[in-house]
Amino acid sequence: MDDQLPLDEPADDLEHLPQEERSKQVGVAKPKKPAAFNFWSGLTTVLGAAFIVATLFTLWTPGSLVESSLEARMAQVIDSVPGEGDSILVSAPDSEEDVNWETIGIVAGHYGSDPGAVCPNNVTEAELNLEIATLVQKRLTDMGYEVDLLQEFDSRLWGYQAAVVVSIHLDSCQYVNEQATGYKVASALSAQNIADSQRLTQCLSTRYGEVTGLPYHAGSVTNDMTYYHAFNEVDPRTLAAIIEAGFMNLDYRFITEETDLVAEGIVAGILCYLNNEPLSP
Repeated sequence: MDDQLPLDEPADDLEHLPQEERSKQVGVAKPKKPAAFNFWSGLTTVLGAAFIVATLFTLWTPGSLVESSLEARMAQVIDSVPGEGDSILVSAPDSEEDVNWETIGIVAGHYGSDPGAVCPNNVTEAELNLEIATLVQKRLTDMGYEVDLLQEFDSRLWGYQAAVVVSIHLDSCQYVNEQATGYKVASALSAQNIADSQRLTQCLSTRYGEVTGLPYHAGSVTNDMTYYHAFNEVDPRTLAAIIEAGFMNLDYRFITEETDLVAEGIVAGILCYLNNEPLSP
C-alpha cells in the first residue's frame, strides 16, 4: 500500500491524456460558466413585483387614507350623468307674487291620524278638535279669508305657504289636580322672524283668554308643543303655532257646550296678528 499515489499529485501515466480526461480521472469538477444577465427578464420581474405590492397596499389601506375606490368613483360619475331621455329639473324658489300669503291654515289636531285623548264616555280629542277647527274655518271664510282645513299629518303641510298656520288641540281627559284647567300656546322656535313668531303667540294667548275667560296654564308647555312636527314641515316663511284650548276633564263642559266661544277665541287671536292689533304689555 506504500506505493499508492496521493490524490493531490497526478500520476506519471496520466500525463499523456488530454487535460479534460485528466481532470475526470483525478476527480476535479469542471467549473461552470456563469449565466449571462438578461436585462428584459430582470425588468419584467421587478415590474411584476411592484404591481403585486401596489395591489396589496390598495387592499390593506384603511378607508381614512383612501377616500374611495376607483370603482366607486366611476359609479358616482356614471350615476351623475343623465341618461338618454332623462331631463334635468331645476326648481326655482317661489317669488312673492306666486304665493298667496293671505291663506290661513287650520290643523285639526289628530284628525285623519289617531283619536288623541279618549274620555271615559268615548268622546275623542280628534272629534272635538275637528268641530272647533271647522267653526274657525267657517268664521274666517265668512270674513273673506281663504282658509285650508288640514289633517294632523296632511301631505299639504310639506312646504305649506300661508300667512299663518294654527294647530288646534286639547289636553288630557284624566284628572290631574284642581289646577289642570285652562289653555296654553307655543310657536315655532326656529321661525325666521322670531319677533313675528312671538307676536303670534302673544296674540293667541291674550285674545283667547279675553274671549273665553279661561286661565293660561303656565308651566305646562310640553316638548310635543315646542317641537311640534308641523313647525318643521311648513315653508320657513310661514308662521305656525299650536294651541291646547283646554283640559278635557275640568274644562270638558265648557269645551262641549261653549264650542262657538272656543272657536271665537282662536279667530280673535289670528285676526290680532294679521291686523297687527295693539296688545297690552
